[in-house]
Amino acid sequence: MTKPLILVSNDDGITAPGLRVLVEIAKKIGRVIVVAPDGPQSGMGHAITVNQPLRVEQMDIFENAEAFQTTGTPVDCVKLAIDKLLITKPDLLLSGINHGNNSSINVIYSGTMSAAVEGAINGIPSIGFSLTDYSYHADFEPAVPYIEKIIHNLLQNPLPPNSLLNVNIPTTKNIKGIKVCRQANAKWEESFEERIDPYGRKYYWMIGNFVNIDNGEDTDVFALSQDYVSIVPTQYDLTDYKSISIVNNWNLNEK
Repeated sequence: MTKPLILVSNDDGITAPGLRVLVEIAKKIGRVIVVAPDGPQSGMGHAITVNQPLRVEQMDIFENAEAFQTTGTPVDCVKLAIDKLLITKPDLLLSGINHGNNSSINVIYSGTMSAAVEGAINGIPSIGFSLTDYSYHADFEPAVPYIEKIIHNLLQNPLPPNSLLNVNIPTTKNIKGIKVCRQANAKWEESFEERIDPYGRKYYWMIGNFVNIDNGEDTDVFALSQDYVSIVPTQYDLTDYKSISIVNNWNLNEK
């Protein structure tokens, strides 16, 4: 059988160690092409570049894997790959491995997950992988067998259209297993610290705390706290279906 064509991207940049680990895993499974930002793009969400040109440079940094860096966002990378850099649509899109947690509400802000969402929008089976360790020198090795297992299962058992997977991996050498979860109901409580630059001008630096208001033991946040890999089946359809009947009962068409 022909090996699957796998597109790999991320939001930490093409030189990030987590990306290199994911590329090595992907090469065991299929033919790999890497299209990633030329520098960190964390927190970009589903941003796209519309007011400036995008540049693409081929890179010789992965053995047996064609690679390109772009000046764009993670979503730009996926769009460019599909439209210009690939002859055929990939069979699989892998994003990550992100240096940092993308569980719960973080999925909204994550460039890693937005690259995967863009893959799903284009009908490509897609997974975003994140490790709950923000360090550049994070140890990804304990995560490798779980990532391989998840990829193989997705290839053998495809998800419904418009769906993708958000996978988060705890920072421990003793991972207990994998749990399929729902996204925890949590949020960031931010504030902006006011500072003064060397020229006497004010600027602001965002700081914040992650607040989990969900005590459910079926959530991704709980699974990670118990040293399990969390998998959240995710979709980009943001419709709140349970509220449609409420809004339909409003007097919207009365004059």
